[in-house]
Amino acid sequence: MNKCLIYLVPGFFGFKSLGSLNYFQRVSEILADALGRLGKDCEIIECMTQPTGSITRRADRLLQTIVETGGLEADEIHLVGHSTGGLDIRLLLSPGVRLRAGEEEELIAERVLNSVSISTPHYGTPLAGFFTTVQGRQILQVLTLLATTSTGRRSIYLVAKVLSRLTELDDFLGLDNTFLDALAKKLFHHITMEEQDPLWVFINEVSSDQGAIVQLTPEGMHLFNAAVVKRTDVRYTSIVTSSPPPFAQPFRDFLSPTRAVLCVLYGLMHKLVGRQHRHYPYPAVVEEYENELIEKFPFPFNSMTNDAVVPAQSQLYGELLDVVVGDHLDVVGQFRMAGGKKLSDWLPSGSRFDEERFRGVWKRVASVIAEPKGLTQE
Repeated sequence: MNKCLIYLVPGFFGFKSLGSLNYFQRVSEILADALGRLGKDCEIIECMTQPTGSITRRADRLLQTIVETGGLEADEIHLVGHSTGGLDIRLLLSPGVRLRAGEEEELIAERVLNSVSISTPHYGTPLAGFFTTVQGRQILQVLTLLATTSTGRRSIYLVAKVLSRLTELDDFLGLDNTFLDALAKKLFHHITMEEQDPLWVFINEVSSDQGAIVQLTPEGMHLFNAAVVKRTDVRYTSIVTSSPPPFAQPFRDFLSPTRAVLCVLYGLMHKLVGRQHRHYPYPAVVEEYENELIEKFPFPFNSMTNDAVVPAQSQLYGELLDVVVGDHLDVVGQFRMAGGKKLSDWLPSGSRFDEERFRGVWKRVASVIAEPKGLTQE
């Protein structure tokens, strides 16, 4: 029987799960269903990663996961990376790469048929540059204090419990099914003071290794692309996402204090990410793909077009698989209400991303995975 493995690789600040909050929210379920309809049977594995660790360390963690889950015995492997996860995959597959002693990289790469990147900063993102500024470093220093001191953990714990209570109180005002409700249910209610609590482990990993921050700048990715090349026997495809300019959100979003703050944050991020580096511009898009991007985005496609984390022009690598109107986290299931279920919407962008569009993204991924062997790019 053919052994097919699919690995979902999270991005920058990524995790597998925190409390009952998953990074790839319902993705495995929807992808498996889409594959089943195409007659393809694969095991889907959601990967752990180092949230802000260097791409080299993240790629090594991916390699370790593949080896530990039977990748060396697989007949075919498909790698799907969101955001920085797409770069982890590219580095792992680069011919001649040496992440550790031995030949595991090559043995795994020989089994890989597809590399799918979603919202990946192949040519960097200005947002990474922000964290190299004084203000950005200060934010990360605060995270370090919160993770490594009992006082810091206690402060977060108490704030989480207060916010959980507030979500219960606001239900009496008719403010149920809010973003805060979803966050409280999935994360706040699960926090403990134990040092091994997943939240503290996550924050500690962020504070201890921030190598990817410098690497994800346009300058850093310029060097990455000079050294990391494609394998000729792997098909590389990409899904490009972008969301509307700031303040396209419905007026009702600004009536909720929580969502109003998130809307302003989205606007600031979108503006920051739209600033292309003067000395490291994005490569020109081939005419065929440029026409598709212009046609499918309901707003201008240029260097300022982005999903609030990654510029659209930085996301294209290999074949263009799909063009999606949605913010950076919509495509991994972190969007607004769907089917009556509470879902986290970290970036209220006004993109109107919905269940149908979400399933459509992962149907496209399934269609590539289900194609017969040998249909790789030229």
